[in-house]
Amino acid sequence: MADLAKLVDELSSLTVLEAADLAKMLEEKWGVSAAAAVAVAAGPAAGGGAAAAAEEQSEFTVVLASAGDKKIEVIKEVRAITGLGLKEAKDLVEGAPKPVKESVAKDEAEKLKKQLEAVGAKVELK
Repeated sequence: MADLAKLVDELSSLTVLEAADLAKMLEEKWGVSAAAAVAVAAGPAAGGGAAAAAEEQSEFTVVLASAGDKKIEVIKEVRAITGLGLKEAKDLVEGAPKPVKESVAKDEAEKLKKQLEAVGAKVELK
């Protein structure tokens, strides 16, 4: 196993050009093509595009579109949701539209949207 660790260290120290040359040498020596492996790996990824889109839909970004009439209440709610300080929360609210929270589950995103809308903010889920 020590030889494998040494080999990994040596390969990690190669430049990009050296790695490309190594790949060409191995292709010639073994009679294989790295391009075929890439094409095979890309095939399922292309077919799995619908699955990737479904995964993206499981995570949402809660975006504050506008603060509405009760800006102070919205700032308080943003502070409670994000844990930001007063100045940071105020800057976020005044700079709307801005994301309040990113990569959250649909249930949590809906909950946060309701919380912010309850104090008069306009919220979008993306």
